[in-house]
Amino acid sequence: MGHKVHPKIHRTPFIYAWDSRWFAKKELYPTFLEQEIKIRALLATKLKEAGIDAVSIERNPKELTVTILAAKPGVVIGRSGQGLELIRKEIEKKILQFKTKVKLNIVAVANPALSSQIVAQGMASEIERRMPFRRVMKQAMEKVMNAGGQGVKLIISGRLNGAEIARKETMGSGKMSLITLRSDVDYANVEAQTIYGKIGIKVWIYKGEAFGRRDKFAKKEEAKAAPAPIAGRQEKTK
Repeated sequence: MGHKVHPKIHRTPFIYAWDSRWFAKKELYPTFLEQEIKIRALLATKLKEAGIDAVSIERNPKELTVTILAAKPGVVIGRSGQGLELIRKEIEKKILQFKTKVKLNIVAVANPALSSQIVAQGMASEIERRMPFRRVMKQAMEKVMNAGGQGVKLIISGRLNGAEIARKETMGSGKMSLITLRSDVDYANVEAQTIYGKIGIKVWIYKGEAFGRRDKFAKKEEAKAAPAPIAGRQEKTK
């Protein structure tokens, strides 16, 4: 019997951090949880074309901060920030009912080809356009490996190419270490909605071993705060 565990939750205490960062009293916890689920569902629907990698939600008594990692930040922001403002108003009005202020932050993904969520979303959109699934899988693998990934594994299942009988196809390339806890493995599960049913897509991307915390959102802050290298030091090292 196989005991399969989600790769990210399996490593959360060791190298990954939580995307939800807030505390609540016992009576408020169900309300806050329901609001977060609705916010994430709204963003997934509204920003489907933006290539969303991850969403972080932080709460304090007066404000709710939503940080979005996107491959196409321009799609989220819109013309002169109108798209961002519409999303913020919809969250405040329909989900939070004007009880809490919302602050939205948009961060660009440095390398979309190494994000399992973005890769899986791209595969789903191509399958929905009736592209042959084997070509889609091979192209996705090539993009990941060319971007610097050490390994990739893809599983696609359902009525592939409109076949009468559903089946599962698996492809992989490079190394894939799923047991080692310090392995930096990015995982995503996305469904493609086709005229002949749903097609399930699973993507694993192995990026090597991580010796320390790997927080997608903290990385951006550290990169901004890091001092610029001094030219004189670079000349000496040469």
